[in-house]
Amino acid sequence: MHSDSVELLRELIGTASPSGYEWGIQEVLRRCMQPVCDEVRSDVHGNVIGVLNAGAPMRVMISGHCDEIGFMIMHIDEKGYLYFASVGGVDPAVISGQRVMVHARDGAVFGVIGRKPIHLLEVEERGKPLKMHELFIDIGARKKKDAEKRVAVGDYATIDVGLREMCNGLVAGRGFDDRAGAFVVVETLRRLKQQKLKVAVYGVTSVQEEIGLRGAQTSAYGIDPHVGIAVDVGFASDFPGCDPKRTGECVLGKGPALHRGPNINPVLSRLMEGCAKKHRIAFQVTAEPRATGTDANAMQVNRSGVATALVSIPNRYMHTPVEVISLEDLDNASRLLAAFLAELKPGQTFIPGT
Repeated sequence: MHSDSVELLRELIGTASPSGYEWGIQEVLRRCMQPVCDEVRSDVHGNVIGVLNAGAPMRVMISGHCDEIGFMIMHIDEKGYLYFASVGGVDPAVISGQRVMVHARDGAVFGVIGRKPIHLLEVEERGKPLKMHELFIDIGARKKKDAEKRVAVGDYATIDVGLREMCNGLVAGRGFDDRAGAFVVVETLRRLKQQKLKVAVYGVTSVQEEIGLRGAQTSAYGIDPHVGIAVDVGFASDFPGCDPKRTGECVLGKGPALHRGPNINPVLSRLMEGCAKKHRIAFQVTAEPRATGTDANAMQVNRSGVATALVSIPNRYMHTPVEVISLEDLDNASRLLAAFLAELKPGQTFIPGT
């Protein structure tokens, strides 16, 4: 992966965007799409859509959501401590003691998620994670009025963790779910810019996936694609305690995962696997016996139905501040999508059994 791509990924991880607060990261994504797309537009929800070869008879939507899990300030007590609720699937067990940024009207305010130190806990309390409503954010305020000068009820907050490089081409950080997918969408558009496409490609960085696939639902309705490919992260199985007999086997560095199951169009799945083999692009296959809970689910049931597929980046420790992915898997995902879309022809049918 070239250095500019790594710096883009670093910028994406460093830009906060809990569901409902995506406009900051969308500015970054819009700036990256402008040089490589024929058209870039946004909609009322905040989805950013980069378009190539508009007007072709077949429309393909590729979607990676740009929102992340986070918090919303619910109450400020008389001493100036902030109490919060989760935005998306936050695990209370992994957030105690974390540094956070509260995204206030006049700029970000630094704070920490505090709790009583272990020395002061009763024996029966030790080792037990607190419930979300028992945790609080300390911004250093002297009292409620002091805190209210800086933050307000309804402000968002995110864990303050950036990207760090590890051994063997791995990187760690918060929000790879799904900055990884948004990154792959932009990289795919970049690779396709010099191609003579026979189909129209709509690259979407969608919003509010973590609270119900909302951005994919509305953008798919507007685009009305014939084919929809979601790019998200998937559960890696290569760490202690994970049972591949339950999750399937998925290993970092062995390529993006393609999927089979009711959310995946079998014709589209077969074509994408064939393309990967033809171009010698590493990939893995995992089973999805139900709706995937990704943008692919929203796209599949759009209007009268869309042929959908899912490309997943293997991810360790999902929905924690230390998610771990492989740069090589990211690169192979955009290579596969670009190769597949460059070869796709409008006459292709996706009706199963044909």
